[in-house]
Amino acid sequence: MDMKVWMYLVYLAVSIGLTIWVARALSRNGQVFLEEVFADERLAAAVNSLLVVGFYLLNLGYVTVAMKHRDAVGSTSQAMEELSLKIGLVLLVLGGLHFFNVFALGRYRRSRLRQLATHPPIAPIGRLPVPPAPLGAHPAGPQPAAAYPVGPHPTAPYPTGPQPHVTQPGLTQPGADGPGAGSAAR
Repeated sequence: MDMKVWMYLVYLAVSIGLTIWVARALSRNGQVFLEEVFADERLAAAVNSLLVVGFYLLNLGYVTVAMKHRDAVGSTSQAMEELSLKIGLVLLVLGGLHFFNVFALGRYRRSRLRQLATHPPIAPIGRLPVPPAPLGAHPAGPQPAAAYPVGPHPTAPYPTGPQPHVTQPGLTQPGADGPGAGSAAR
């Protein structure tokens, strides 16, 4: 047999063997990753099978297209050089396909996790009660109209300068007349 035919046979044996080995390793180890990506075991198994078939088709198609060598092969060293170039290209294609798949599935997983993160895990059922403000403190939020004094600064949100003392109903101030006003009034 011709040296070129031997080179083709070795090239096919090594390339097909590498393709089968890589496909099985990716299928076996990628199943866990796909289950995490898709969150459904049946869907992950179906996608894994489809990826393996696509991997075989693409890689074996490339192996057969790249097999042809136009020049004559005169020596064993020349055949080894050509064989190493062809097998190296097959390995680069295998690695490129693998990283493209991992990149695409990783992007899909991130987008799915982003969608899930925008929804709260439990719908809120109400609000927590707000504790009453301490005596003399200004409560946050809008004030009733009577709390703002009418005076020289009607447009200011908070009055400036001395203000008349405003009492709240039900509360007594120290020194005021009335029940519970202090011991001096008794």
